[in-house]
Amino acid sequence: MSRRLLCGCRERRKPVKVLIIDDNPEALALAKVRLGKEGLELICADGGRSGLAIARREMPDLILLDVEMPDMSGFDVCRSLKADGELCMIPVIFLSGSGGAEDKVKGLDIGAVDFVAKPFDAFELRARVNAALRTKHMQDLLIEYARIDPLTGLANRRGLMERLGQEWARIQRHGGSLSFIMGDVDQFKRINDTHGHTIGDKVLQEVARAIAGQCRQNDIPARYGGEEFAIIVDGHADGAAKLAERCRRAVEGVRVSAGADTVITTASFGIADADNADSPETLIRQADEALYRAKNAGRNRVELPHDSPCSEKKVIAAAPGSSEARENPAR
Repeated sequence: MSRRLLCGCRERRKPVKVLIIDDNPEALALAKVRLGKEGLELICADGGRSGLAIARREMPDLILLDVEMPDMSGFDVCRSLKADGELCMIPVIFLSGSGGAEDKVKGLDIGAVDFVAKPFDAFELRARVNAALRTKHMQDLLIEYARIDPLTGLANRRGLMERLGQEWARIQRHGGSLSFIMGDVDQFKRINDTHGHTIGDKVLQEVARAIAGQCRQNDIPARYGGEEFAIIVDGHADGAAKLAERCRRAVEGVRVSAGADTVITTASFGIADADNADSPETLIRQADEALYRAKNAGRNRVELPHDSPCSEKKVIAAAPGSSEARENPAR
């Protein structure tokens, strides 16, 4: 997913991967020759089981699948692909020497997008592969836009939760570190009430730009909802604290013109570390609690987890009028 559309920082487009699963070495070689000039990254597997393993590892954009293989039929491979939550959206084109109507209907019924008879014509194979890839590209765009906040261009809450679930599963399987930052624009309601929602929207756009501009490639910034933002951080709370402080300073520098006035913004941030959470939901709750403590302590600051080893070195920058903020800690 392109995580920073707002900033014009689309991730570098990866080469299109096509996995060819066929137990016939001559058929594999021929398919590679036929598609070799299309600029595709071609990956080969000589059997159904090895093809499934490679598909899980490589996550190809398209699979060309032989119907008849000794270890596992192409139909069974396709059923396994469509039953896998991570692989089910990969289009499958069957390759078959029979070309019979019964096989075609069976293949399409279990989820294939096309069926090409062997020996295949070079131009027909290229055309069918390109058509399937165009459809896959449009499908990916629709899925991507469903995960993007239209105002800021960052991931929306749905996209954030999907990625957080994936990152949580990753550290459960392979180890590693993960932190979560929750941020909130200070006194945003006052901005809306004073200057109107159009100016409020501009503030949110500029805040999103400021936050995304501080994130590293592996960090995932998102608009959590309203004036709340969140960042999934690849690392522990101490690294997340440094990122949150950079974001705080960047937001503090945001200026939005509102007629004769200039809107100056600040934001508060709370941090949680996955080492101290038993689920993604707990991680979010802990970050939100830390955010509330930052608000309650005067806003425009970063609050670390209570049990963080660097909690005594909280990154604090008192906001103007912080005494008033302490009396009224509402977000």
